[in-house]
Amino acid sequence: MYKILAIARNTFRENVRDRILYNLVLFALVMILSAVALGQLALGQERKVIIDLGLSSISIFGVLIAVFIGISLVYKEIEKRTVYALLAKPIYRRDLILGKYLGLLFTLLVNVAVMTAGLMLTLVYFGETGAQAYLRLLPAVYLIFLSLMVTTGLALLFSTFSTPALSALFTLFLWVIGHFNGDLLGIGKLTESAPLKWLGGALYYLLPNFSNFETIGSRNIIQSVAYSKPIDPSAIGWITIYGLIYSSLLVALSAAIFSRRDFK
Repeated sequence: MYKILAIARNTFRENVRDRILYNLVLFALVMILSAVALGQLALGQERKVIIDLGLSSISIFGVLIAVFIGISLVYKEIEKRTVYALLAKPIYRRDLILGKYLGLLFTLLVNVAVMTAGLMLTLVYFGETGAQAYLRLLPAVYLIFLSLMVTTGLALLFSTFSTPALSALFTLFLWVIGHFNGDLLGIGKLTESAPLKWLGGALYYLLPNFSNFETIGSRNIIQSVAYSKPIDPSAIGWITIYGLIYSSLLVALSAAIFSRRDFK
């Protein structure tokens, strides 16, 4: 465990030095602050606009950070040939993969916290003083972070066997498809072809369902927070289990692929 944490710590330090990280976080904070101007255009709806745009910015830029840093986690070590020095030490390949994954997750956690603090300060500027208003943001931010865990797992998986460009393309493609995962099941039910119905059902369960992290029932989570509507805690529990299981499977698959790679 010590070795895994050491790799995670070094990965976090490397990520902190990455310029793209600061650019994305800065741009996300600018987007949150721009909600102030948009909120003033919507008379009486300032708070709702700020929360809506702020949480959306945290989600989108969190995905960009997960993708553009995650795709190079393994590839960079291979390209710079530092992987040889790492594997020459008494370190299992699966420990390297898990350490890289945890390091990027901690990077995302810090950046999501910074962006959330920026959103809260924006609400303070508009005179929001009740602690309940800020506590309502936390479930939505938590679910955003769970979705980023899955996105990071995808980026890590593709980085074990593909180039950064293709890894980014595959990850973003699955991220987009994952928001319309329910349509795959619906198409399978509408068709009369048994193979297509089977394929639609298989893809529905195999591909990551990112809509789970954005909607509970028929209600959008960000909209629920913006309009001060409660979020079902039991639903958050099931979503947490789904996110943890899917992320664990992605990391395990990444470790299995990386363990079988031949470095010569």
